[in-house]
Order: sequence, then C-alpha cells, then structure tokens
Amino acid sequence: MDAEHPGAGAPSPLAVVAAEAGVSVPTVSKVLNSRPDVAGATRERVAAVLARHGYAVRPSGSRRTGFVDLRVVDLDSTWAEAVVRGAARAATRLGADLVVTVDSDPGAGSSGAWVRHALRRGTDGLVSVVGVPDEGARADLARAGVPLVVVDPRTRPDPELLAVAATNFRGGLDATAHLVALGHRRIATITGPQDQDNAVARLAGYRTALIQGGLAVQEELVRGGSYGVDAGFRAAQVLLRADDPPTAVFAASDDTAIGVLRAARERGVRVPEDLSVVGFDDQPVAAWLDPALTTVRQPLDEMGDAAVDLVHRAREGGGRGPAHLELATRLVPRASTAPPPAR
Repeated sequence: MDAEHPGAGAPSPLAVVAAEAGVSVPTVSKVLNSRPDVAGATRERVAAVLARHGYAVRPSGSRRTGFVDLRVVDLDSTWAEAVVRGAARAATRLGADLVVTVDSDPGAGSSGAWVRHALRRGTDGLVSVVGVPDEGARADLARAGVPLVVVDPRTRPDPELLAVAATNFRGGLDATAHLVALGHRRIATITGPQDQDNAVARLAGYRTALIQGGLAVQEELVRGGSYGVDAGFRAAQVLLRADDPPTAVFAASDDTAIGVLRAARERGVRVPEDLSVVGFDDQPVAAWLDPALTTVRQPLDEMGDAAVDLVHRAREGGGRGPAHLELATRLVPRASTAPPPAR
C-alpha cells in the first residue's frame, strides 16, 4: 500500500487504519513514524492494525536531521561555558548543528519535557549536562533509537546510560594528598552538595588521602556546602573562627575556593603563609587570582567534546566503547599552597 498516493477515489489507507484502530489519522501517522507523543496502549493497538495492512513502523532513529541537542541548566558559569564550547567543537567537526537549550530547572521532569520536544522536532542525539531525564523520557528515546549522553550526571547513572564525567574521586584524593605531602595535619574540606555524585566522590577522595597519609578524619573539619563563592565564604568563616583552625582547605570547586580566599583576607589570615587553599575545576580565573590558585583541572572542554562524539558513535552503531567514560583530572600546583606555619 502507498500512503502517499492512494488510488483515485479510494479512501486513504491511513484513514482505513485509523477507522479500524479507533483513532485519528494524525495518531496513525505518529505511530507509523515512531513519534513519542502517543500513549503506550494506543501505540500497540495502532501498530498491530498497521501490521495487518502491510505497514512497518519506521524507526525514527534512522532519519538524520543534522541536529544534536544539548541542555544546560546555567550558562552563567565558566564551567558550563567550557562544556558547551567543547560540544560545539565536536559538532562542527562532525558536520552537525548544536542546538543549545538553557533551562534553569535541573529536575528530571523538566529535562523530560526537553527530550520530548527534541523528539517531536527531530534530532540525531541529545547531550544533557548534569541532569538525568526521567525514566519515561529515556524510554521514549530508546523506542525512537535516539542516543542520550549525560555529562557529569548528578546521580550515579544506571549501567545502560551513556555518561561522560571526570575522575572526581582521583581529583579529591590528589588535592588532599598534595596538602599532606606539604606537611599539613589539620586539613579541612568544604564539600559540594552531597546529593550529587561528583561531590560525594570528591569527599571520598579527601577521606582516602587522609587515611593513606596516616591522618584521622576530623569531622569538625568537614563542612557541607554547595558549589559557590557564598558557600565557601560562609564555611571558611566557621572554620577560621575555631580555637584550632585548619592550616589547609580543600574546596570542592574553584568558586568555593574564591570564597575561602575572601574569608581568609577579611580575618587577616595570609594565603599561603597561614592557610593553604586548593580548589577544583581550574577555571580560567584560577591562574589570575592573588595568590594564583592551586587546583584540580577538570577537562571540561574535553567532556563536552567526548559527549557529542559518543552520541555520534552510538548513532552510527560502531563500537561506542564504555558506557561510562571518565576523563582524567590533574593537579595544577600554584601559589596558594605551601608548607604549614611552624607552631
């Protein structure tokens, strides 16, 4: 049967299918083209009728659009900018157009709406920065044959989810081990949000480095926080007011470390003479701070690049490699760390 050119005077074959399935012709067309916006039970009923009339449901993943969709929660941070820059570079290299969506809601429901919009419009694949779309949206993608890659997922991904991240545990370990090697014994940390897998891993690296260095983990030196200047400033104020303040701080992000530097300056604490500070990310500003910030370089550009490349390889069906790709972090020593003051 030819849905495009029915015989003269004959009813459209899709109209026949629609009447038999008890749905509209547009609904039949959606099922035929694997559009995601049809309820599961309706999809199965219509697909069965289509099959009886000699139609094969077309996998939407087989159609190329030239678009790769990327969703990011915040473009104001240099962290996000670097990831998008790497993704754009990969898209250009692969001859694709990168469609960037900025959505302030990090929730799974919001990212699910983004997935369904992209599927309705047509896309060759999706890259979600941090946010993991809800289970229903991921099922829609799987049914359509469209790959999804999550960059630095907030929560530990399931084994089937393609993900690109950094070696957060190793970065936390290297940052803290650097301070131990300098001779520090009271080493504090200001963590990221503990509902995020990257922050949990960095804290685990901190704890492991202390244990490997023969030091006890002193819980009063572990301050929970979020990735931000304000959080770093407030946590550092508490730490520096203690009767026995730390001689070093591992801040779980560069922004957090900037807040620590501000708090130290306000209290007349010299960095690095009185207090050593290590950050995480190696944002461009890190090298221009005074003193220049020792930090852990997170390969943000490369993470964005690798995510789009992984979308392409998954789309092409060629050996995609591991489902979870971790790119190596690297400690970058600068002027904000030194041996502890003599006591």
